[in-house]
Amino acid sequence: MIYKKIICVLSLLYTLSNYAQTCCSGGIPLSNNIGLPLSEKGTIQLGLNYDFNNLNTLNSGSEKLNDDTRLRTTHSVLLNGSYAISNRFSVEGLFTWVNQRRIITSTFDGSKNLEASSGISDAILLAKYNFPNLISKNSDLTLGLGTKIPLGSSTEVNANGILLINDLQPGSNAWDIIYWLSTGKRFNFRPSLNVSTRFVYRSTGTNNEYLGNSSYKFGNEIQAFLSFSDQFTFVKTLLSPSISFKYRNSVKDQIEGRELDNTGGNWIFIIPNVDVNITPKITFSARAELPIYSNVDGTQLTPTYRLTSGFLFKITPKQNPLNFNPQ
Repeated sequence: MIYKKIICVLSLLYTLSNYAQTCCSGGIPLSNNIGLPLSEKGTIQLGLNYDFNNLNTLNSGSEKLNDDTRLRTTHSVLLNGSYAISNRFSVEGLFTWVNQRRIITSTFDGSKNLEASSGISDAILLAKYNFPNLISKNSDLTLGLGTKIPLGSSTEVNANGILLINDLQPGSNAWDIIYWLSTGKRFNFRPSLNVSTRFVYRSTGTNNEYLGNSSYKFGNEIQAFLSFSDQFTFVKTLLSPSISFKYRNSVKDQIEGRELDNTGGNWIFIIPNVDVNITPKITFSARAELPIYSNVDGTQLTPTYRLTSGFLFKITPKQNPLNFNPQ
């Protein structure tokens, strides 16, 4: 019993010392990747994407430090699925597998310390309802409510048997509530042009089994997007390029109810994206997420770039045959 308590204390000290050195402001792309397109009743959509997040920028507040000895990478496989129960109401799920790696390079001898974890991560379920033309003609307003389900492990250990810090765990062991709001507007002078906004607020739950009997809570988070998209035909292929601006705010994490330094912050990203309609039912997409402003609490690794690509498959309901009365 005493041995177990000593291990817990050492693990806690190890975790806090790592946070004191630097925390990480990126990771598993959950609420960043929900939101499949609106579709007609009976339509099934399946998305399969690969996401790579590189964090090699060390910030103190908004100042970029001349230090590249720390590197965080996250490789994620994302499986989206949605079903349109009606033309206005749909349900959507996001399931993920992740591999996370943290490498710290010694400034003395150049040796590298690697810690990593892999496995199924948490999932999201979201219900959305669309209100067409509520704001104005050719507009959409969509409200959504969902939850993050703690499917992933939160008890992975390193090579020495010490618990990995929370942002290296595949899962969080906490249920979150997801609030969703999006708007879209099309224009008569060019119907293919679309201006849209999206707001995602994540109210995080608490892991009450952290280190056995402690509590840990990731900071609540809000993401706001402003997007401009259009469609063009190129070599008989329909292309849908877009450009988005994303603002992300995350408040500080909490351990045992106390705010944790070197967590939380504000970021602004620019996101160029292109969709290629291979067939009417298969779309390939590729996008990059590039930071243009970062202001973190304390000292943190912050995103350098993120790349996402994959396919969206659409299964539409069978159409009723036209009534035909031969003469």
